[in-house]
Amino acid sequence: MENDADEGLVAQVAAGDRLAFRRLMERHMPLAVRVAQRVTGNAADADDIAQEAFLRVWTRAGSFDPTKARFTTWLYRIVTNLAIDQRRRPLHADLELAAEVADGEPGPHATLEAREERRAVDAAITALPARQRAAVVLFHMEGLSGREAAAVLELSEKAFESLL
Repeated sequence: MENDADEGLVAQVAAGDRLAFRRLMERHMPLAVRVAQRVTGNAADADDIAQEAFLRVWTRAGSFDPTKARFTTWLYRIVTNLAIDQRRRPLHADLELAAEVADGEPGPHATLEAREERRAVDAAITALPARQRAAVVLFHMEGLSGREAAAVLELSEKAFESLL
């Protein structure tokens, strides 16, 4: 009898009935968590999987066919598939075992080297005559094409190449 009630509740869920959904969750969430935990071996994952399973029940209730399976069979299938998918994902290491994560920023030595290199390049560019400096800046530092930089300096492309 309870299974018949489940199938009726699923039909109501398909029509958007939140109360029917809540009743299904109250009735079957422990089953979903238990199955997920047994498959994954992880209580935290099991809770997430059970919640995801009921989210799918909510969104896919219209696809449930009571002539093909009972609601619990359908729910087992959803939970089991999610749990198996979870087990296939790479395992996450415990936070305590994780090494310090690099922040992606250069270290102090690399920062100092880059700063010194920039100073040397700036000094070399500053020592160039103004038109050559402009050509180097536009082409190498600003990324303009030879044609674009030549147009900015009002030069032919050949004359621009000579400046470089």
